[in-house]
Amino acid sequence: MLAARYPTAGSDAGRIRIDRVPRPEPAAGEVLVEVRVSGVNPTDWKARTGGGMAAGDMPWVTPNQDGAGVILAVGDGVPEGRVSERVWLWQAQWQRAGGTAAEYVALPALQAVPLPDGTSFDLGAGLGIPAMTAHRCLFADGPLSGDDAVLVQGGAGAVGHATIELARRAGARVAATVSGPEKGALAAAAGADLVVDYRAEDVAARVRAWEPEGVHLIVEVDLARNLDVDAGVIAPGGTIVAYAVTSDAVVLPRALMRANAGIEFMLAYTMPGAAKELAITDITAALTERALTPLPATRFTLAQTAAAHDAVQSGVVGKILIDVSAQA
Repeated sequence: MLAARYPTAGSDAGRIRIDRVPRPEPAAGEVLVEVRVSGVNPTDWKARTGGGMAAGDMPWVTPNQDGAGVILAVGDGVPEGRVSERVWLWQAQWQRAGGTAAEYVALPALQAVPLPDGTSFDLGAGLGIPAMTAHRCLFADGPLSGDDAVLVQGGAGAVGHATIELARRAGARVAATVSGPEKGALAAAAGADLVVDYRAEDVAARVRAWEPEGVHLIVEVDLARNLDVDAGVIAPGGTIVAYAVTSDAVVLPRALMRANAGIEFMLAYTMPGAAKELAITDITAALTERALTPLPATRFTLAQTAAAHDAVQSGVVGKILIDVSAQA
């Protein structure tokens, strides 16, 4: 099969190339998936450049955690009835050498989730890390209701977009910050009740006018940059959940103590197993209800995998997808 891959050591470490390599075989408890579309996330390029997950003793890595395709074969212990199933994939390359930037990938059966009828491969390939991150940020401390107000910092990114849609599905009211009109349109289309351009508007004033009592939950993409604003809009007993690493020091505002607010951190890769299973169940239900929608996509071929990673790193708006199969 053809696969994008890179060496993890030496002068070419992290440099993606396209090679013909043996097709994997599914081990016990695994499925073999023909990948139609591979989704690219920030952790994919960060891992390749040494800023994310360690490669361990893997000399070569095929990148990308997320994707969508069709099951071609199953290993021992997996029902034969799963063959030909359309699936979305999550954490395909987590602690493994083989990700979705390849024509085929073998991975544990639980990590190949059936796609509901009518759900496109594009939407499936954009779930994985973003949707599971969003789900954990929203529901780690329990369900949401119509009494809850949520602020999504960075509402036009893949995680922010999924967070808005999942929060709205749960009945919560949602405010979102963005960095311009194009991104504002994406957050509004996802269902945000309030969209604030943080480059042009006073976020704290707009959010407080929208929700005078403060927001109950803040899903945070940049804790260091936004913490003063977060402290100014958090409701008493509210929670800030940060899902992205910042290299800047964080000084805790006294307003957080006055509000008896909490700060939590989450990483999709190390979520408890029960949390992953709950996320899969709820994401599947949301897909069935048509409550999740795809972001606008910028597409690449498998041969352009390096360029796809560069596009994510440079902050291209929307979702970066790789068309692995001509049938995608």
